[in-house]
Amino acid sequence: MLDERRLRRVLEVGRSVVSELDLEALLQRVLEEARELTGARYAALGILDAQRSELERFLTLGIDDETHRQIGALPRGRGVLGVLIDEPQPLRLKDVSDHPRSYGFPLGHPRMTSFLGVPIRVHGGSFGNLYLAEKQAAEEFDEDDEETIVLLASWAGVAISNARAYHGEHDRRQQLEQAVRGLEASTAIARAVGGETDLHRILELIVKRARALVDTRGVLILLCDGDELVVTAIAGQLEGALLDERIPIEGSISGHVLQTRRPERMSNMPDQIRFAMARQLTVSSGLFVPLVFRGRPVGVLNAFDRTSGGEFTADDERLLEGFAASAATAVATAQTVASEGLRKSIAASERERQRWAHELHDETLQELAGLKVMLIGARENRDIDTVHATLDAAIDQIDTEITGLRRLITDLRPAALDTFGVKAALEALAERVTITSGLEIDLDVNLAFESGGAAQRRLVPAQESAIYRLVQEALTNVVKHAAATAVQVSVVEHDGQVEVSVGDDGGGFDPAAATDGFGVLGMRERISLLNGQLDVDSAPGDGTTVHATFAAARVAETDTPATVPRDATG
Repeated sequence: MLDERRLRRVLEVGRSVVSELDLEALLQRVLEEARELTGARYAALGILDAQRSELERFLTLGIDDETHRQIGALPRGRGVLGVLIDEPQPLRLKDVSDHPRSYGFPLGHPRMTSFLGVPIRVHGGSFGNLYLAEKQAAEEFDEDDEETIVLLASWAGVAISNARAYHGEHDRRQQLEQAVRGLEASTAIARAVGGETDLHRILELIVKRARALVDTRGVLILLCDGDELVVTAIAGQLEGALLDERIPIEGSISGHVLQTRRPERMSNMPDQIRFAMARQLTVSSGLFVPLVFRGRPVGVLNAFDRTSGGEFTADDERLLEGFAASAATAVATAQTVASEGLRKSIAASERERQRWAHELHDETLQELAGLKVMLIGARENRDIDTVHATLDAAIDQIDTEITGLRRLITDLRPAALDTFGVKAALEALAERVTITSGLEIDLDVNLAFESGGAAQRRLVPAQESAIYRLVQEALTNVVKHAAATAVQVSVVEHDGQVEVSVGDDGGGFDPAAATDGFGVLGMRERISLLNGQLDVDSAPGDGTTVHATFAAARVAETDTPATVPRDATG
């Protein structure tokens, strides 16, 4: 039975380990803590392969690089190490060489006698094993050492699950945000050209948006004209690019892209024989995307040289290819794109965010809740007061981790926004930003209206979502760029108009010298879809204020709770 001091130390280590979301740093931390807790000279962590039949990775602590070089290839899980793979149970040996499965040590391997091995489980399955050797203060590891490492391995399993979930969510969120960026650019084109009939204006909008989308030095549009392609629009700094220049479809890169309907990425452009404009343009890399409308070739969108350097990536290609579909439609039709179609696209993006949030809720939080139940059961089966106290502390920590994951979920799609409305969601958002950034946020949300005794009705979901995203993006910009200490957020309704204002006391900027980033662009598009108006007021040294207004629209006879429980806001 562990004494209180050691058990408290294990719990402190466990809480620290669970808070680490970088998987590599987490594994290294587990090794360090395992060695310190037991007094082992050597520690190792073996990670199983997908079939869980052998070790795919083997991390060590206590063996220097020169000894590693002498040992040679790292173990794959044979001999005593393989015992824990076949039978994932704690294994404690006074002398590892006495075990029947011992194969001995390779040349150059340091001498090891005492041994302690413990499996690490994630979601009930084996993730790997934690190995310790050569207890320095005694001849062998004792029962307390074994119990300590079993507890540490349990914490490690939870931490590994958290880290995997976090990185999986992060990757999915990046993919989703990238898709939304493409969607925003596409919807911007559709909205901008909805009532536009002048082809040159449409082309100008397309090349400017495309250049911003993939961050390039310049973009060209070439449209089909018989067996030739004609440069009809240019954006950016492309020295030598000429409007109305003609190149043959046959034998050129752009022509090949048009004929195959497949985009191409190119490097070392001056050396490309098929690059027909090599003599006019001084560029090093290119991304060529076809413009096709209902199976009919319209032209080619050419982007050259990323401003950040390097070659175009597959992500750039996917972004521009998705954008080109909308661009081709605009060029081919030059007609109004229905605003309802834009609303559906934005709603699809919101539904996708909500789906990820639900998946995290159903999987990760359920696992943590299960661990909580297990620890409660352990407490009920023991009657020692000190153990009860420490188990209570562990349960409290699990509650903290659950709260942290709930906050992560609400970053994707706050449950309070759907359940209780925009006020509750904004209160939770302000609280999270204050905790993570230290900003002082003064939040005023007043969407009450005179209803003649009828039940209070909420704004329609599209407006509530737009308000939340507008404030969220504005606060994100403040944290990243403003160097501010305080922010005032106001969401109020006057005479049927909703007014949203986010003002900070940061460094400000010169609006005349700045261009809209994707954050401001997204805000403008959301407010535009509500037939509203968005203004950004700023000056160097005088802070920044984002102000939006639109006409309020309310759902029919939907009751809104008068009060919202604190724990309902995530």
